Amino acid sequence: GGGDNMMGAIGTGNVKPGCITASFGTSGTLYGVSDKPVIDGQGEVAAFCDSTDQWLPLVCTMNVTVVTEQVCEMFRWNHQQLEMAVKSAPVGADGVIFLPYLNGERTPNLPSGTGVLHGLRPTNMTPPNIARAAVEGATLGLAYGLRRFRELGMNPSEIRLTGGGSKSATWRQIAADCFNAEVVTLSTSEGAALGAAIQAAHVATQQSYDSLCAKLVDLDESTRCQPNAENAAHYATQLDRQMELTGRLQQTGWL
Repeated sequence: GGGDNMMGAIGTGNVKPGCITASFGTSGTLYGVSDKPVIDGQGEVAAFCDSTDQWLPLVCTMNVTVVTEQVCEMFRWNHQQLEMAVKSAPVGADGVIFLPYLNGERTPNLPSGTGVLHGLRPTNMTPPNIARAAVEGATLGLAYGLRRFRELGMNPSEIRLTGGGSKSATWRQIAADCFNAEVVTLSTSEGAALGAAIQAAHVATQQSYDSLCAKLVDLDESTRCQPNAENAAHYATQLDRQMELTGRLQQTGWL
């Protein structure tokens, strides 16, 4: 038994420290396994238990593919057209920043938050730049959580991506650059269901989670992306700008 993220951790082979899972669904989650509680004095990282008698520090954001779906609806694009638009725009979207808080936000704590497009000029107000800014903004929201993980001593060697957003090759590279970490997806998109099956096998056979995951969790190596150092440096600065803009708008009551 366990929650969806606890099962997803097992199903993505995230059963020992060093690996982190990032889910790019309507909302987003970022979680890793720890052999001791990870306590965040700021209250942004949840100190859950996992389903292998360890701990599952977790960050949740409310706006990931919900943002890109709204962009598709706005421009009447399908997912292939969205992919082409995001790929055609430059890193940083020519200075366009999209604060992606369409559903309010959990991390950072903005329950009444709204979305904001910032930095628009006649020269950069294009559909591809807005689309790329939406993807970057949503991904940097999770990168903010990953930065908090690192501050608390969790330094992943690899991030395993799941969810609809991870099917995009362009988005996977943006994730690698925003996270400044190697990313890869799984051969199955049903990580939580696989995790539940692995847990059942563990109970039935008493085999370790490590050995079961080694046999049953397959990485799709064709999707592996390495971070580009120049892009990663740009996104680190952009994350600072995004969070400063968020903070200033929040302080003045406009977010």
